[in-house]
Amino acid sequence: MDVAFDGLPPDPFAGDPYDPALSLDEAGAEDHEELTEEEREEVVADLADLAVYQALLEHRGIRGILVDCADCGEQHFHEWNLLRSSLQQLLDEGQMRPHEPAFDPDPAHYVTWEYCRGYADAALSDD
Repeated sequence: MDVAFDGLPPDPFAGDPYDPALSLDEAGAEDHEELTEEEREEVVADLADLAVYQALLEHRGIRGILVDCADCGEQHFHEWNLLRSSLQQLLDEGQMRPHEPAFDPDPAHYVTWEYCRGYADAALSDD
């Protein structure tokens, strides 16, 4: 399943041979490893789950996923398309690149991955 990177803003330096980020790409290329087959399967499963969660929750006003970051201790708000693009990038390139955080997000419009999973389980159960 190919997903366009429509959730990412356009690169203002696209095609510029003097792009200052080119040196970062070269340095980062050596630092990341390819995903294992198991990791690839997990990312593919996450992409499939994300599509279900968006279909079930977006019309209810939920704009995306809230992640409590263990590295910085802050909450990160990922809109559906941005998260999809990031996961696809991880699948394609073996790493996720940094992105701009959501601007002044309303936490009431974001839920955790665990909430999504529970909501989907309840909504799609046969009971």
